Formats: sequence, C-alpha cells, structure tokens
Amino acid sequence: MTLAIILTIFAVLTLVVILRVTVSRSLRISGGALPPQIQPVDVEAFRNLVDPAEDAYLRRRLTTSQYRVVQRQRLRATAAYIRVAGQNAAVLIMIGQAAMTSPHAPTVEAARQLVDNALLLRRNATFALLKIYLALAWPRTSLPAAPVLHGYERLNGSAMLLGRLQNPAVPVRISAIS
Repeated sequence: MTLAIILTIFAVLTLVVILRVTVSRSLRISGGALPPQIQPVDVEAFRNLVDPAEDAYLRRRLTTSQYRVVQRQRLRATAAYIRVAGQNAAVLIMIGQAAMTSPHAPTVEAARQLVDNALLLRRNATFALLKIYLALAWPRTSLPAAPVLHGYERLNGSAMLLGRLQNPAVPVRISAIS
C-alpha cells in the first residue's frame, strides 16, 4: 500500500515536471516580442560534461561526498547546455518551416531535414532534462545525455547545409568555435 502511494506521488510529480518544461518552452518561444535568436553552444565543453570516462575519473579521485557535490554541479551545467540546445532547436524549426516554401527542391529537402532533426533534438532534450532532475536527487544514476549531444551535432550540420543553400556568402554555425 505504501509503495503504491509513493509510486503515485512520484508519477504525479514527474508529470508536473514534464508539463512545466513543455509549457515554459512553448511560452518562451511563442510569447516573445523579439524574434528568438540562436545561442552558440560550446560542444567540446558539453562533450566533456557527458563523457562517462570523465565521470569515472572523478568518481575514482574524489571522496563520495565531494563526488556528489561535483556531480550535482556538472548536472546543472549539463542541464543549462541542454536547455540552450532545445531553444536553438525551436528557433531552427521556425527557420526550417519558413524555408520549406522555397521553390528550390534541394532547399526544401534541407529544410525538411533540419526540421526533422530539430524536432528529434527537442524531444531528446526534454527527456534528458527529466533524467537530469532525477539524477540531481540521486547523483549515482547514470545520465544518458549523449543523444542530445549527437543530435545537436547533426542539427548543426543540417543548419549549415540549409544556410549554404539559402545564402552561400553567410556562414551558419550554432556551435561555439573551439
């Protein structure tokens, strides 16, 4: 009986977190007076945060209490990168949808690919944020944020392709130069 109550409370709290993240993202994107802009992401720093070898190194070198403190800081930083990646994906969805009206077939195909990659990244980012919030409560849980990182790299390539097709003179980059 007690386990059922705990599981029910946990399920309700999880649903609230998912809804809060989804609603806040949609309001942030659709409710702004200024058009949203791409914020560069330092992919190398992001890759370092989600690297399992780096996590294993920290686990070996630090005491348990030190590791938990450092791991929570790393989780918060990872969440910040994931939020920016999700916001960038939302902006690129709008750009891709606008480019789909082009009469140039390669541009339309590149725009479709950009929108598909951006939608996949937004979904993965939402699930990764949920996992991060859970990992903040239990720092020993593993954090599979790699799909967000790989999706962001794929999205960067799609954005660069569409940008080259639309305006070859202007470089497009959604990642910080490292």
